[in-house]
Amino acid sequence: MNKRLLITLTAAVLLGGVAVGYTALSGATPENAAQSVPTGAGPRLMVLSNGKLSTVSRTDPAGSREVTEQRCDRVYSAAGTISCLRPAGALKASELAVLDSDLEELRTVPLTGFPNRTRVSASGRMVAWTLFVDGHSYAANGFSTSTGILDTKTGALVTSLEEFAVEGMPQRPVDTNYWGVTFTADDNRFYATMSTGGHRYLLEGDFAARKVRPLTDADNVECPSLSPDGTRIAYKKAVDGDPQKGWRVSVLDLATRRITELAETRSIDDQPAWVDDRTVAYGIQRDDGLNDVWAVPADGTGAPAVLVPEASSPAPIS
Repeated sequence: MNKRLLITLTAAVLLGGVAVGYTALSGATPENAAQSVPTGAGPRLMVLSNGKLSTVSRTDPAGSREVTEQRCDRVYSAAGTISCLRPAGALKASELAVLDSDLEELRTVPLTGFPNRTRVSASGRMVAWTLFVDGHSYAANGFSTSTGILDTKTGALVTSLEEFAVEGMPQRPVDTNYWGVTFTADDNRFYATMSTGGHRYLLEGDFAARKVRPLTDADNVECPSLSPDGTRIAYKKAVDGDPQKGWRVSVLDLATRRITELAETRSIDDQPAWVDDRTVAYGIQRDDGLNDVWAVPADGTGAPAVLVPEASSPAPIS
């Protein structure tokens, strides 16, 4: 075998291994794919079923589901705008695909990193995403993220929140990371997590002014998700402030700063999603590598229960 052929075969094996591993991490196992059945009219949830964009009825989320051929690693939808994060090639090549309600691609944005979080504002105008650039866990030391925002109405694109000025800091710290954007109703302000100096803060951002403001009275807030009524943030809170010990799903009242730990006591490494003003949903990976969407009351009562089996990335849609 000549040297050039050997190198080509070796590269193919390595890249194939990366693709297989990446698919396994996302839970995309075609042999377990859900059967597609129309869900009819009424309020629904968008989820990923083994990596395929799907919808289920909110009145019977564990029942039939409509499964498309559109594949994403992370997805979110609001007001007819769908944000789909997906691999675009070998290693760290990824892309954001903005789709309409008919799954027609409106825009794609090339990215670098591994898809991690995405959100769409309630109006469908603003789209945000987070990718891991280095590392694959918020509990790891030395991880690095890239978080950006797209205004689908004007086309304004910010590929990294690191471009924004930080209020109270004349110079941005070199160890700053951002992740987990959630938008307010005005399509301009947003919340996200900012990490620096070993602390993880809730920050408030102003897209038009290109600036962010860390809320120093809201430490240890990761992957915020604003409630539909705009009064509370669901998030994951590191146990004893140490991500190595796992995360507890909690709710922060923005007016009083009162924190309510929810009835889910397992470690949840996900950006929670509000099904409605009373219910918070999140994904948990099973031992077999598949994911289930769970839900729990937002007031700390009740008990967690499976909302959508064999699914991830929940988003309420009309």
